[in-house]
Amino acid sequence: MSAALLLSLLATLSASVLLCGLYLRLALRWQIVALPNQRSSHRLPTPHGGGAPMLLAFALGMLVAVYWYGPWAAGYTLLAGLALVLMLFGIVDDLRPLSAVLRFAIYGLSCLAAAFFLLPLPAGGVLLDVALLLGVALAMLWLVNLYNFMDGIDGIAAGQCLLACGAAALLSWLGGGSRDYALFCLLLAASQLGFLAWNWPPARLFMGDAGSIPTGFLLAGLALTGAVQGQLGLACWLVLLALFITDASWTLLWRMATGQPFTQAHRLHAYQRLSLRWGSHLRVDLLLAALFCGWLLPLAWLCQIYPKSSFLLVILAYLPLLAGMAKTRPLT
Repeated sequence: MSAALLLSLLATLSASVLLCGLYLRLALRWQIVALPNQRSSHRLPTPHGGGAPMLLAFALGMLVAVYWYGPWAAGYTLLAGLALVLMLFGIVDDLRPLSAVLRFAIYGLSCLAAAFFLLPLPAGGVLLDVALLLGVALAMLWLVNLYNFMDGIDGIAAGQCLLACGAAALLSWLGGGSRDYALFCLLLAASQLGFLAWNWPPARLFMGDAGSIPTGFLLAGLALTGAVQGQLGLACWLVLLALFITDASWTLLWRMATGQPFTQAHRLHAYQRLSLRWGSHLRVDLLLAALFCGWLLPLAWLCQIYPKSSFLLVILAYLPLLAGMAKTRPLT
């Protein structure tokens, strides 16, 4: 690891720890707290909105990296800029909830803008290009929303982003990917690690929409960029994010199939039911980390070195997770 890379990561990590700590003190003073209710998984009033200083630390890390590596390519700057815009709307939503229609419009337009800029349209006709653009934007929008859904217990959202981005940087580097791609992943991971200093169970600070929405957006943007530029195959990202994709998608489909009001907040995700059953957020975080390191990461690596077998490897990654979802469904 070069000194420049190490300094960039340390600057991001330190800024995240310090800014989140400062924000925590201000949030306590200003009473910016999430109050427990029947749908929440925490029992004490806890400051939220910690995603804002975390994302600011990430942006600062990108600026520090410019000193050693030069300007970022336009695609990375766009992703970071849109993430900061989403962070601002997330701050507003954390303080005074926005309407579902307005939130959906903001998230959708951001995903559409990223897809339009990053996706090289095949010029197969207007209808085909529009269909491809909308399909990619909708996939990004789903990842944005599911990341928000899965930010429900201490440490889970930041921990999974840390693991996914660290693994993506490693796999991209092993596959001969560009420095900028791996660096972007690592800077995002460093900012999440700094936030975890305050969010690790028992959490003193929550991410809030100011953090979960931009984080999901950045992960979606990294998946698209990796696929388009050949930095990291889409199959790798589908495997790396499989825990969140499986839980969020299964739960949504199950609630729709059973006629439940699926647009309302709840705590019926598998990770929430496990945390209630075990009486511990930490045990769930450690379980997901073990599944990621012991199962998903090796399969993502195989997707990288055997791309022709990636379809079967993705199926292999999801099968036990789907079985686990079925097994945990009766838990309360």
